[in-house]
Amino acid sequence: MTTYALPTPARFGTADPTTPLVVLLHGRGSSAADFIGMAAHLAPGAEYVAVDAPIAEGGGFAWFANRGIGRPVAESLRGTMDWFRAWLDEFAGARPVFLVGFSGGGAFAGGLLLDEPARYAGTAILYATVPWEAGVTTDAGRLAGSQVFVAHGTNDRVIPADLLARTWAYLTGDAGATVTAHRDAAGHGLSQGALDALNTWLADGFVHASA
Repeated sequence: MTTYALPTPARFGTADPTTPLVVLLHGRGSSAADFIGMAAHLAPGAEYVAVDAPIAEGGGFAWFANRGIGRPVAESLRGTMDWFRAWLDEFAGARPVFLVGFSGGGAFAGGLLLDEPARYAGTAILYATVPWEAGVTTDAGRLAGSQVFVAHGTNDRVIPADLLARTWAYLTGDAGATVTAHRDAAGHGLSQGALDALNTWLADGFVHASA
């Protein structure tokens, strides 16, 4: 079993421990230092943090070993999810936690949500697939009561089209989640329309989480 060191988060926004915590999960080959800049464009009212994924990859980091784009190795995903939760439980305490993941980080966010749906106040899966056939449950109704934001670009040429279609259908249908879905003609990158929709979703989520 691989042992990973606990991360040191990059931080942005309020340090008020009574506010929600938003964890930004970068894409494959990227880093926390690259991704924390996104926080400056996101809704106020929370603390934003980003951590490096635990596996070195192409000058950056990855959340799991894979068997093809968007197809995590189950044993690797299990190990990194357990590692992440050990850090999160200590760092976040009782604060409501939102996950915002892009590409590989979106797949990781989806895995975390599917593994423990009640843990997160909201989960945003951006330009990503959920981890199919990777050891997490994807039964109908699995995400009942969960708040999910999903954004896809119809011109995304990075994530396989079949995985994007399957993910969209599941999250907006059988999963049973309360979903805000945004799809436009973007490629593999956050469009202004998706960012605007994400910010509205986050702002609403912060209000409900703090009520």
